[in-house]
Amino acid sequence: MRAFPVMLPSGVRYWTVLDEDLAVVEGADAFLRQVRFGRDGAESTSKAYAGGIALFLRWCRRTGRDWRTAAADFGLFMTWLRHAPKEVSGLDADPVGGEVLAGPGREPVRGARRINAVLTAVRGFLVHAVTAGEAPRQVLAQLYELADDLDLPLEARGEDAGMSWRMRARHRLHEPEEPVDRASDEEIVALLHACLSARDRLIVLLMARAGLRRGEMCGLRRSDVHLMPDSRPLGCEARGAHLHVIRRDNSNGAWAKSRRQRAVPVDFLLVQAYDQYVFERAEIPRAQASDFALINLFREPVGAPMRPDAINDLITALCSRAGLERQVTPHQLRHAYGSNVVDAGGTIDEVQELLGHASMRSTQVYLHPDPARLRAAIERVPSPRRMDGAAW
Repeated sequence: MRAFPVMLPSGVRYWTVLDEDLAVVEGADAFLRQVRFGRDGAESTSKAYAGGIALFLRWCRRTGRDWRTAAADFGLFMTWLRHAPKEVSGLDADPVGGEVLAGPGREPVRGARRINAVLTAVRGFLVHAVTAGEAPRQVLAQLYELADDLDLPLEARGEDAGMSWRMRARHRLHEPEEPVDRASDEEIVALLHACLSARDRLIVLLMARAGLRRGEMCGLRRSDVHLMPDSRPLGCEARGAHLHVIRRDNSNGAWAKSRRQRAVPVDFLLVQAYDQYVFERAEIPRAQASDFALINLFREPVGAPMRPDAINDLITALCSRAGLERQVTPHQLRHAYGSNVVDAGGTIDEVQELLGHASMRSTQVYLHPDPARLRAAIERVPSPRRMDGAAW
């Protein structure tokens, strides 16, 4: 079982699951098409779901289970996910006679966050199978428990306490709270110094000073960039220099994760970087026709929109050129932006809007200060004094 990309005649892509004979797994394919098109999900979402479902179907096959009823052993599947290395769970593992692992005898190979993401994908797949009549209804009771409002705090119950029911997943690992893994300001400066072009400097700043995701950056059109003090002549009511992040089906596979359009304010550093990039781009005749903001300037096909994967390649090259001790990722640059906004006094709702988070839970990680900020907060507290003014 493996995840595999599918491109439709329109150019839109989604991911599906293929079996050992490279045939499409019909039930999984129907669910993934629903995720991509029925729910207007991102291609990356269908890719992540396809990977999780492929792992589940692989486990079922290698342990002799029918995937339609395997939810009864979800706990064993979680153990397998946590401890099964590639030689057990990978594509090249022996498909005959799976390995069932019990207890902590082997070091974990997947963290709680990854396992929970796989379980979310598999639950959605099995619920879809139940609604399609491909799996028995008791699967729902094996995946979820019904809970009424009586176990909620009194303030959260409302007037109809006990009258509403909700489904709660039975299987989920605790995800320990960890500090945001952000790029440091020193690393960002080093990356900027390592850039060889105005375009590359703009890319670093779009992540580190505007918090854009890879797909949001590569999906930007020149018409989305409003850097004038007043954009009302363009029919835009947003004040000051800003960028519009809009979800589109783009030919380069770029995709804005949020369905809701947002305007992201930008500072003078980004305005200057974009101006320099415009002059650089103007020197390349083949770059003039494209409406995409970020395009290939130095490799074929020149003038084509940059793909999101090219952003990873660029940042990897910049880290090596800058001599950084670790490999910084594009998302760590985005984390740096969110952390810096909070450090500067930004509120959680402001950070949520700027980063385009659908849920405030995604934004709350930025409210956990790092140890340096905690130490600085303590040092700002005045030392205690005796009543007569002498130090203790």
